[in-house]
Amino acid sequence: MPIPDEVTGEEIDPDVRQELMSLPKGLAEDVARNLVMVAQLIDEDPEQAYGYSRVALRLASRVAAVREAAGFAAYATQKYSEALAEFRAARRMSGGVELWPVMADCERGLGRPERALAMAGEAEVQKLDKAGQVEMRLVAAGARRDMGQLDAAIVTLQSPELASSAVHPWTARLRYAYADALLAADRESEARDWFAKALEADKDGATDASDRLAEMDGVEFVDAFDDSEEESDDVSDDLSSDVSDDVVEVDEDDDEDDDLDEDDSDDSVGDKS
Repeated sequence: MPIPDEVTGEEIDPDVRQELMSLPKGLAEDVARNLVMVAQLIDEDPEQAYGYSRVALRLASRVAAVREAAGFAAYATQKYSEALAEFRAARRMSGGVELWPVMADCERGLGRPERALAMAGEAEVQKLDKAGQVEMRLVAAGARRDMGQLDAAIVTLQSPELASSAVHPWTARLRYAYADALLAADRESEARDWFAKALEADKDGATDASDRLAEMDGVEFVDAFDDSEEESDDVSDDLSSDVSDDVVEVDEDDDEDDDLDEDDSDDSVGDKS
């Protein structure tokens, strides 16, 4: 797959670059450039990112960072079975537990929420950092909802992290998930409060909390561009109508001229006789 010349591979995370040092220099550069493309495209064009991840995987399948990138690219394209296999491989190679929450979410994607819940109770969760533990809580709550256990999902999300007024990278998503669960349970007033709290913490636009609030408040957004198009269509219709009327009037005048021509012709014939 083509890679822009400006992508050198130097943009890659230093830890990943360290892993790639086990490869021959030229091969390491090729793998690095493909991994950069995965990182750049995974949000805006997951399918393209997936393609680059497969190239990197073909070149260096024994590098944990490559298996992890391939896993995330597969996850982004909802290839959950493939993603889970790559995450497991990456975990075996690295020995880390960071991928535990996303592995559990793959189980949800495969329609196995009970396995995700089982993973939420494993010892690996205690080894996660705070962000990882919050992520695991979100996955567990989602699994509860998958199983129709809405009240349990709400309780799962209730935690010191949710109650804290401090804002962390995961705060907006945690508050949003709680608001969404409350709304699903018909607790609209509470849900609105938590959507507002999610919006307050969402500095990067990671959620659509503002849209959810607007929807709950009955606010409707009008697309000005569509209105302009409609007005343009109306003007075009009016112009077409005017042109049509002019054509009709011209035709009527032509008919009168034809009648006059016929009268003149008759008079001429009479004179000759």
